[in-house]
Amino acid sequence: MKEYSFPYGDTAVTMQLDETQILGVLEGHATPPIEDIPAALRKALDCPLDAQPLSLRLHGQEKICLVISDMSRFWMRQDLVIPHLVHYLNCQCHIPDHQITILVACGTHVGGDPEELSTLVTPDIAQRIPVVNHDCRAADMVTMGTTPHGTTVRINRLAAEADLIITLGAVTHHVMAGYGGGRKSILPGISALDTICHNHAFALDPEAFRSNPLIGNGITAGNPLNEDMCEAADLIPNLFTINLVMNADMKLSHIFAGDCRTAWEAGCRAVDAIYRVPVPEKADVIIASCGGYPKDMSLYQGTKAVDNVEPGLKPGGTLILLIEARDGGGAPEYFDWLKPLLDGTFEEKLRNGFTVPGYIFLLNCEQAKRYRIMMLTTVSPAVLEKMGIEGYSDMEELLRHADLAGKSIYVIPNGSTVIPEVEGNH
Repeated sequence: MKEYSFPYGDTAVTMQLDETQILGVLEGHATPPIEDIPAALRKALDCPLDAQPLSLRLHGQEKICLVISDMSRFWMRQDLVIPHLVHYLNCQCHIPDHQITILVACGTHVGGDPEELSTLVTPDIAQRIPVVNHDCRAADMVTMGTTPHGTTVRINRLAAEADLIITLGAVTHHVMAGYGGGRKSILPGISALDTICHNHAFALDPEAFRSNPLIGNGITAGNPLNEDMCEAADLIPNLFTINLVMNADMKLSHIFAGDCRTAWEAGCRAVDAIYRVPVPEKADVIIASCGGYPKDMSLYQGTKAVDNVEPGLKPGGTLILLIEARDGGGAPEYFDWLKPLLDGTFEEKLRNGFTVPGYIFLLNCEQAKRYRIMMLTTVSPAVLEKMGIEGYSDMEELLRHADLAGKSIYVIPNGSTVIPEVEGNH
């Protein structure tokens, strides 16, 4: 027997496993972290991809809207970058603080309180520059146009009226859009609710009540949701993008800046190089953590790890997932979808009133039909049972019910940074 450790919330959970059953401990490829973040950022801004350097583009008179991610993306540690970015704007571009507004790309999420916003941007920056939560239900959105996919793009007025929008986001694999980062800072980040819902409805198969088979982790070509997001970003003429990429230890390893699509695509290639891990075969069992807080802050966020790791799991296999979920479902309405699930009105209500939490809830129920999902979590087992998920508050009890004898196992300490890839299948 050998002891294995998994991040769980702010702590770690250990368990004893038969080492002879372990096919492998899967971790992302080692990538050195950036040692000098200010220097790396300046290099990216001075030599951007397919774009004019900010120091040449800006002349000191422009209003800047800096769009950043919310607390659910705090794992990207943008607080280590933002002060240096503001310093660059001040000193290299001659933009004073009073001409900068920081807009938090909440999408449909609830915005943070002043303490949270201060954490996102650092207390010093929060005292100097206004930090504003985007409200997707605000009445004063500005229409930028309509995408070829038929989405009317309406965005936050602060961004629409700025001379330059600078988006700061992180690229990682994404269950719906293929990859996060880049254009997602615009849609859904700072878009109106109707814009977001029209785009995200592409996540459903128009022919059957299920996830659209055209979407998924790492899928961009032919993915209507991603293509629509890219088209929305194309409607923004005054856009400059900065993308961060984290290594397998969740340390900043790459900064790509410049044209929204070019810089984002560079980030996508980087995350593939880090997170895609070749494996010889699928396993009977995968034991995975989401990576601890904030990755496992809720089911809404933490279950994204399921889509990451499932390529390494046999059909009908067992997934043991450690997700603290201190915020429960996450989005307030997540568990509200239990009622239509149980009374047979789920499809009608989700198609007629599509929401992202509703879709994630559907996806989680689909996953529970494909695999036996056993979850260590603070969420009530009685609630999870209705979704087809087995919930446990004690790891030893979970393992007693798991029936691991004689089964092959992959151990994945951080499921947010690993995508198993059976050799020859990519």
